Amino acid sequence: MRAIHVSAHGGPEVLDLVDLPDPRPAPGQVLVAVDTAGVNFIDTYRRAGIYPSSPPYVPGVEGAGEVVELGDGVTDLRVGDRVAWCDADASYAELVTVRAERLLPVPAEVDLSTAGSSLLRGLTAHYLLDGSAHPTRGDTVLIHAGAGGVGSILTRWAARRGIRVITTVSSAEKEALSRRAGAAEVVRYGDDLVERVRDLTDGVGVSTVYDGVGAATFDQSLAATAVRGTVVLFGAASGPVPPVDLQRLNTAGSLSVTRPTLAHFIADPAEFAWRADEFFRALVDGVLDVKVGRRFPLDAARDAHRALESRATAGTTGLAVGRSR
Repeated sequence: MRAIHVSAHGGPEVLDLVDLPDPRPAPGQVLVAVDTAGVNFIDTYRRAGIYPSSPPYVPGVEGAGEVVELGDGVTDLRVGDRVAWCDADASYAELVTVRAERLLPVPAEVDLSTAGSSLLRGLTAHYLLDGSAHPTRGDTVLIHAGAGGVGSILTRWAARRGIRVITTVSSAEKEALSRRAGAAEVVRYGDDLVERVRDLTDGVGVSTVYDGVGAATFDQSLAATAVRGTVVLFGAASGPVPPVDLQRLNTAGSLSVTRPTLAHFIADPAEFAWRADEFFRALVDGVLDVKVGRRFPLDAARDAHRALESRATAGTTGLAVGRSR
């Protein structure tokens, strides 16, 4: 099979297309022919060595495709089933093995391209709204990178719940996308960001900030948050946030800061199934309209990483592997 290898920690140039033996499913596993592999910031963090990884390895944790072989003991799935996953290693490949209990059935109304490039982002948006923070109808929240994969899903879901959303974007094109997703107000990154957010909230600030950008926006996130509000730091697209003196949270208004990760919100099988069901139902019912922004060929994985890291993407990003039957 064809697959992508991370040959060493570094930039996108360390991603190489290679030929590897076809994997076989161990007991309790399923072999899936990959249609689409999701491209996510966690892949870039591991490639760069920001998150732990041990090259050489096949990157990718998310995707969708069709079951082609069952390992011993697997009884709840059948060959030909359409499935998706968001926590299986080595997904940048034509074939991947996944533990059966970590596979989710893809509804007939959802295409594999959408499922394979949006499940991780969709579940992330779900736990951000129902887990790491709990904004309610009438609250105002700030979402950085509002036109991005998580940002656009989070914006639309929050807006549909009656939450007023302010987003940050970098261009007129992304502002239009963010407004279509449901943002009530859109501001550009810059020195006056906090002032703009304060003006839009009558000087109060927002109840919750969702910050997936990291180093470049974290100080502004704190400054834009209302007294007793919460900053949810869930990514580091611009680099990790330096160590923070917790006394700052006191003087800024008794703020709370949390640094969650999806794995801790889907580890329990029942919670995983609940969050996935909510996401797929929102897609089918039209509550969410996920935009597949760009779908690169497998051999263009370097270009996919460059586009994601330069914030040249909007919506979700995936690799078109096309091995499903």
